[in-house]
Amino acid sequence: MMFNGYNEELVQTIKGWLQEDVGSGDITTRTTIPQGHESKGIIHAKEDGVICGIPVAELVFEIVDPSLVFTPLVQEGEQITKGTVIAEVEGSTHAILTGERLALNLMQRLSGVATRTSAFVRELNGLPTRLVDTRKTTPGHRMLEKYAVRIGGGANHRFGLYDAVMIKDNHIKGAGGIRQAVGRARANIPHTMTIEVETESLEQVEEALSAGADIIMLDNMSPALMKEAVSRIKAKSPHVKTEASGNVSLETVRVIAESGVDVISVGRLTYSFASLDISLDLNARKEEQSI
Repeated sequence: MMFNGYNEELVQTIKGWLQEDVGSGDITTRTTIPQGHESKGIIHAKEDGVICGIPVAELVFEIVDPSLVFTPLVQEGEQITKGTVIAEVEGSTHAILTGERLALNLMQRLSGVATRTSAFVRELNGLPTRLVDTRKTTPGHRMLEKYAVRIGGGANHRFGLYDAVMIKDNHIKGAGGIRQAVGRARANIPHTMTIEVETESLEQVEEALSAGADIIMLDNMSPALMKEAVSRIKAKSPHVKTEASGNVSLETVRVIAESGVDVISVGRLTYSFASLDISLDLNARKEEQSI
């Protein structure tokens, strides 16, 4: 399972999302379909993409009704085409229809993130540069969206404000300079924690180097300026990692990577994606889904 087992936080979150949608009960299903009615739901893709969220959808249906039988028919992270049957869910019609929308919503969003990430990863084919996400995630969905980035072939940046020091422009202003900010952070963090500094010019790069930054972010620099910055950093402190950030698109990501940066962080992976169109049909034959 993707999260080292179903953790309680995710279970409780899904229960809250179900409560938001179901409330006191699915009145349409309850008033139109007899109790005890059973069906098979066929979950299928209506467009091409990278599928993600199958275990999450399974968990939704399990929470709604543990007797439902959920059968995945493709692998998590698989590149699928329009019409592909992703999974089947069989059992109580009431339970299937009650969990349908949440299960599909989550799969659609996560598949959208994975599909977009995969497109960026393809642009970096053959280069050593690592693609990572940012904290620009949907509130309440960070764990899932960052999971989808990994499924799409990317990697995760810090998960929150608590697990790494990232000194950005406003921290620099508040501290009175890069040297002051790095010095204070170094004096107050464990020796195992790294310090990253955001820079916007070669002068700031030099200051971050002399201050002892572990990672230097090159923010909104041109590819030429970025290449010069990487050259200076590697010449003076080969162990210092470099990260490119700002205005990264599918059209520019490879050029940015060719500057020699170690990492490229892309907020678009989790804030500017299109959900994959996925549907569920009751009792439909598999061959009907491609029509």
